[in-house]
Amino acid sequence: MGNKTTLLLLLFVLCHGVATTTMAFHDDEGGDKKSPKSLFLMSNSTRVFKTDAGEMRVLKSHGGRIFYRHMHIGFISMEPKSLFVPQYLDSNLIIFIRRGEAKLGFIYDDELAERRLKTGDLYMIPSGSAFYLVNIGEGQRLHVICSIDPSTSLGLETFQSFYIGGGANSHSVLSGFEPAILETAFNESRTVVEEIFSKELDGPIMFVDDSHAPSLWTKFLQLKKDDKEQQLKKMMQDQEEDEEEKQTSRSWRKLLETVFGKVNEKIENKDTAGSPASYNLYDDKKADFKNAYGWSKALHGGEYPPLSEPDIGVLLVKLSAGSMLAPHVNPISDEYTIVLSGYGELHIGYPNGSKAMKTKIKQGDVFVVPRYFPFCQVASRDGPLEFFGFSTSARKNKPQFLAGAASLLRTLMGPELSAAFGVSEDTLRRAVDAQHEAVILPSAWAAPPENAGKLKMEEEPNAIRSFANDVVMDVF
Repeated sequence: MGNKTTLLLLLFVLCHGVATTTMAFHDDEGGDKKSPKSLFLMSNSTRVFKTDAGEMRVLKSHGGRIFYRHMHIGFISMEPKSLFVPQYLDSNLIIFIRRGEAKLGFIYDDELAERRLKTGDLYMIPSGSAFYLVNIGEGQRLHVICSIDPSTSLGLETFQSFYIGGGANSHSVLSGFEPAILETAFNESRTVVEEIFSKELDGPIMFVDDSHAPSLWTKFLQLKKDDKEQQLKKMMQDQEEDEEEKQTSRSWRKLLETVFGKVNEKIENKDTAGSPASYNLYDDKKADFKNAYGWSKALHGGEYPPLSEPDIGVLLVKLSAGSMLAPHVNPISDEYTIVLSGYGELHIGYPNGSKAMKTKIKQGDVFVVPRYFPFCQVASRDGPLEFFGFSTSARKNKPQFLAGAASLLRTLMGPELSAAFGVSEDTLRRAVDAQHEAVILPSAWAAPPENAGKLKMEEEPNAIRSFANDVVMDVF
């Protein structure tokens, strides 16, 4: 009886709402009412950097009281044989390999660990943890989608990178120290210290192949783990080097060991036994729901513990042509979603029962739906619609469906519910029981027309159209 009363109360709030809720749709500072487009569609991107070897863009989270937690969405594109230089962030980072192969190096328990990542893999990098990323795919660009959790950030920018091996300003964070400090810290001469830390570098993403004149740092990073120690020994033992080059080699070894720990067999053991494994959404995760009209997956911290630290969940949904993800609400988290492929429609309702937004969506679009808000997605009749996203809670999400065989209306069915709608119980039961499918429903009548993809998108976001399309393009 208690559960039924709770569900009835939730339904009452969703159907009727309260006048005070509408106040939250106004800007916290200026009091101007936000348009549905600016409220739900993330369309204002910022280019964090761009080099010949790659670029990164970020969509900044909306402000406003209606959002449970803020989250920024990043898109990284890297050319073949390129390196995202060693760095650490002031924000938790979850990376999703949309396309390509990568080698992720990072610090775990004060040792260097490495993971090979492929399409569909997830990995969480805690704030303050040093890492680097290398595109190891042969002749293939690496495309990465990431969530940036600002809860631990300094609040200076969307997020702040601290580059160890150089970056956007062509200098390492160590370059901010006076030469005398670095001489003492590395026990090296001023000449060698200044040679290392005053070099002009290529930016946050640089090439690591011979055709682009790689630095000693990038040459080291592109090696396999079992070759790193041999390379360091070679750097120290090459008899043809002049004295200045020998000093530089010794300094690089000290720097590498200081920043990443010693390169030895302990790293091999740490990689396999200590550091968390990656998680592949396509291979490792079974569908939580699947029928003839599509499937859905939701990954939570109980299934992949690294998600618990930033308290973020992950979702992946694929709707077949013309199908609908039934109207539903997420009671515990906001949902940040990226359309990976296809096109269709997004419908969102306000808590007071009015229509918040109906808009066409397509590959590359990014939108956010606050918790409690009812919404649904509909795939075009032309083809499937696939979308990936992050939720602002690592707890197991239990969406409340408002229609279909698994809807809360069926659970609540009784005289109380029929009285709330002002109809007889028999009339309401017939309407609610008419849909025999659950969660993902056949809805060809509601799907956009076959030529919807050729029409100008309603309220089309002006975000990162060409760049995001490259990052999220369907490769399966």
